[in-house]
Amino acid sequence: MSQSMNEQDAKEKLENSSKKVTDKDIQRVLEKEQDIEEKVQKSGSLRKYFNVVKSMYGLVKAYWKGEYREIPWFTIAAIVTALLYVFNPLDVLPDVIPFLGLTDDALILAVCLKLVQQDLDDYEAWRAGNDLAGKKQPDAKTE
Repeated sequence: MSQSMNEQDAKEKLENSSKKVTDKDIQRVLEKEQDIEEKVQKSGSLRKYFNVVKSMYGLVKAYWKGEYREIPWFTIAAIVTALLYVFNPLDVLPDVIPFLGLTDDALILAVCLKLVQQDLDDYEAWRAGNDLAGKKQPDAKTE
């Protein structure tokens, strides 16, 4: 019997799990940043999401620090859910099953990205604006 997940299953899993996300889950995903990024970078089917995962982490960190709050809670919760799902080796298809084990992780990331793309784009625009603002401002002169 196949346990493969389709896009609708992934969306439902994300939406249902996102409702249960707590601050503790955010802390856990932030603590696992290096492990998750390493897994994504080293996994063929996940590698194409590496920059997306880095952006997701940037958004979650900015939210957690209170620097960027112009975002629906669902977006933060969906990202945290997706990242924890990628981290968890005991998901629907265990990662030890060659190729198939990571396809559900890739699907969860793809569906999450589809759900939060606009918020992620808005965050990246905000971040780019802050980076530019920081570079344009001359050093304060003391008189």
